[in-house]
Amino acid sequence: MERSAQRLGRALVVIVDDRVAHGEHEDTAGPLVTELLEETGFIVDGVVVVGAETAAIRNALNTAVIGGADLVITVGGTGVAPRDNTPDATIGVLDRPIPGIGEALRASGLAAGAVDAGISRGLVGISGSTLVVNLAGSRAAIRDGMATLSALVPHVIDELSGLAEA
Repeated sequence: MERSAQRLGRALVVIVDDRVAHGEHEDTAGPLVTELLEETGFIVDGVVVVGAETAAIRNALNTAVIGGADLVITVGGTGVAPRDNTPDATIGVLDRPIPGIGEALRASGLAAGAVDAGISRGLVGISGSTLVVNLAGSRAAIRDGMATLSALVPHVIDELSGLAEA
Protein backbone atom coordinates (compact mmCIF):
# COMPACT_ATOMS: atom_id res chain seq x y z
CA MET A 1 0.00 0.00 0.00
CA GLU A 2 1.44 3.36 -1.01
CA ARG A 3 0.74 6.63 0.75
CA SER A 4 -1.18 9.19 -1.28
CA ALA A 5 1.06 11.86 -2.76
CA GLN A 6 -1.48 14.41 -1.55
CA ARG A 7 -1.12 13.57 2.14
CA LEU A 8 2.34 12.83 3.42
CA GLY A 9 1.51 13.68 7.01
CA ARG A 10 1.86 16.46 9.54
CA ALA A 11 4.86 18.75 9.70
CA LEU A 12 6.13 21.43 12.05
CA VAL A 13 8.64 24.14 11.20
CA VAL A 14 11.06 25.42 13.85
CA ILE A 15 12.87 28.68 13.06
CA VAL A 16 16.04 29.15 15.11
CA ASP A 17 16.89 32.84 15.03
CA ASP A 18 17.61 35.18 17.94
CA ARG A 19 16.58 38.29 15.98
CA VAL A 20 13.23 36.84 14.94
CA ALA A 21 12.59 35.39 18.41
CA HIS A 22 13.14 38.83 19.96
CA GLY A 23 10.97 40.64 17.40
CA GLU A 24 13.91 42.48 15.82
CA HIS A 25 13.49 40.86 12.40
CA GLU A 26 10.57 39.46 10.42
CA ASP A 27 10.41 35.71 9.82
CA THR A 28 10.62 35.07 6.09
CA ALA A 29 11.88 31.50 6.34
CA GLY A 30 8.80 30.07 8.06
CA PRO A 31 6.34 31.05 5.31
CA LEU A 32 8.75 29.78 2.62
CA VAL A 33 9.21 26.37 4.26
CA THR A 34 5.47 26.13 4.95
CA GLU A 35 4.65 26.81 1.31
CA LEU A 36 7.19 24.25 0.08
CA LEU A 37 5.97 21.62 2.54
CA GLU A 38 2.34 22.16 1.53
CA GLU A 39 3.30 21.88 -2.15
CA THR A 40 4.93 18.55 -1.30
CA GLY A 41 1.75 17.29 0.38
CA PHE A 42 2.26 17.97 4.08
CA ILE A 43 -0.21 19.55 6.45
CA VAL A 44 1.83 22.14 8.37
CA ASP A 45 0.72 22.38 11.98
CA GLY A 46 2.58 25.63 12.48
CA VAL A 47 5.81 27.56 12.69
CA VAL A 48 7.58 27.88 16.03
CA VAL A 49 10.26 30.53 16.48
CA VAL A 50 12.93 30.03 19.14
CA GLY A 51 16.18 31.72 20.05
CA ALA A 52 19.49 29.95 19.64
CA GLU A 53 19.57 28.46 23.15
CA THR A 54 20.11 24.70 23.07
CA ALA A 55 17.35 24.06 25.63
CA ALA A 56 14.77 26.10 23.66
CA ILE A 57 15.58 24.24 20.45
CA ARG A 58 15.46 20.85 22.19
CA ASN A 59 12.12 21.72 23.83
CA ALA A 60 10.60 22.69 20.46
CA LEU A 61 11.80 19.41 18.92
CA ASN A 62 10.54 17.30 21.81
CA THR A 63 7.15 19.05 21.71
CA ALA A 64 6.83 18.26 17.98
CA VAL A 65 7.78 14.61 18.52
CA ILE A 66 5.42 14.18 21.47
CA GLY A 67 2.71 15.96 19.46
CA GLY A 68 2.95 13.31 16.75
CA ALA A 69 4.46 15.31 13.89
CA ASP A 70 5.67 13.12 11.04
CA LEU A 71 8.32 15.67 10.02
CA VAL A 72 10.08 18.54 11.78
CA ILE A 73 12.15 20.95 9.73
CA THR A 74 14.43 23.29 11.66
CA VAL A 75 15.84 26.30 9.86
CA GLY A 76 18.96 28.14 11.00
CA GLY A 77 21.66 27.72 13.59
CA THR A 78 23.54 24.99 11.71
CA GLY A 79 26.82 26.77 11.01
CA VAL A 80 30.03 27.21 12.97
CA ALA A 81 29.33 30.48 14.79
CA PRO A 82 29.17 30.37 18.60
CA ARG A 83 25.34 30.76 18.60
CA ASP A 84 24.79 27.99 16.00
CA ASN A 85 23.38 25.40 18.40
CA THR A 86 20.75 23.58 16.35
CA PRO A 87 22.79 20.40 15.67
CA ASP A 88 23.93 20.31 19.31
CA ALA A 89 20.29 20.42 20.48
CA THR A 90 19.13 17.96 17.82
CA ILE A 91 21.68 15.23 18.61
CA GLY A 92 20.14 14.80 22.06
CA VAL A 93 16.67 14.26 20.57
CA LEU A 94 17.52 11.76 17.82
CA ASP A 95 17.12 8.02 18.34
CA ARG A 96 18.68 7.13 14.98
CA PRO A 97 20.70 9.45 12.75
CA ILE A 98 20.37 9.31 8.96
CA PRO A 99 23.72 10.79 7.89
CA GLY A 100 23.18 10.18 4.17
CA ILE A 101 20.38 12.73 3.97
CA GLY A 102 22.47 15.34 5.79
CA GLU A 103 25.34 14.67 3.39
CA ALA A 104 22.97 15.00 0.41
CA LEU A 105 21.72 18.35 1.73
CA ARG A 106 25.28 19.66 2.13
CA ALA A 107 26.40 18.45 -1.31
CA SER A 108 23.36 19.73 -3.21
CA GLY A 109 23.38 23.03 -1.32
CA LEU A 110 27.03 23.66 -2.09
CA ALA A 111 26.48 22.73 -5.75
CA ALA A 112 23.60 25.24 -5.85
CA GLY A 113 25.80 27.99 -4.42
CA ALA A 114 24.36 27.97 -0.89
CA VAL A 115 27.64 28.16 1.01
CA ASP A 116 25.85 27.99 4.37
CA ALA A 117 24.34 24.64 3.32
CA GLY A 118 27.77 23.38 2.28
CA ILE A 119 29.34 24.13 5.66
CA SER A 120 26.26 23.19 7.67
CA ARG A 121 26.64 20.89 10.67
CA GLY A 122 22.92 20.09 10.30
CA LEU A 123 21.68 16.65 11.28
CA VAL A 124 18.91 14.42 10.00
CA GLY A 125 17.44 11.51 11.91
CA ILE A 126 14.52 9.80 13.57
CA SER A 127 13.11 10.63 16.98
CA GLY A 128 10.37 8.18 17.90
CA SER A 129 8.42 8.06 14.63
CA THR A 130 9.28 11.64 13.61
CA LEU A 131 11.80 12.59 10.95
CA VAL A 132 13.87 15.59 12.10
CA VAL A 133 15.80 17.66 9.54
CA ASN A 134 18.12 20.64 10.19
CA LEU A 135 18.38 23.09 7.27
CA ALA A 136 20.73 26.04 6.94
CA GLY A 137 18.98 29.40 7.07
CA SER A 138 19.53 31.11 3.72
CA ARG A 139 16.72 31.18 1.17
CA ALA A 140 18.98 29.33 -1.29
CA ALA A 141 19.71 26.61 1.29
CA ILE A 142 16.01 26.30 2.12
CA ARG A 143 14.89 26.06 -1.51
CA ASP A 144 17.61 23.59 -2.47
CA GLY A 145 17.21 21.60 0.75
CA MET A 146 13.48 21.25 0.29
CA ALA A 147 13.96 20.14 -3.34
CA THR A 148 16.46 17.51 -2.19
CA LEU A 149 14.15 16.38 0.61
CA SER A 150 11.11 16.08 -1.66
CA ALA A 151 12.56 12.92 -3.20
CA LEU A 152 13.70 11.38 0.10
CA VAL A 153 11.18 12.29 2.78
CA PRO A 154 8.16 10.41 1.37
CA HIS A 155 10.14 7.17 1.40
CA VAL A 156 11.34 7.70 4.98
CA ILE A 157 7.81 8.56 6.16
CA ASP A 158 6.43 5.47 4.42
CA GLU A 159 9.07 3.27 6.08
CA LEU A 160 8.28 4.75 9.49
CA SER A 161 4.56 4.13 8.87
CA GLY A 162 5.14 0.59 7.62
CA LEU A 163 3.85 1.48 4.15
CA ALA A 164 7.09 1.03 2.21
CA GLU A 165 7.52 -2.13 0.19
CA ALA A 166 10.32 -4.37 1.38
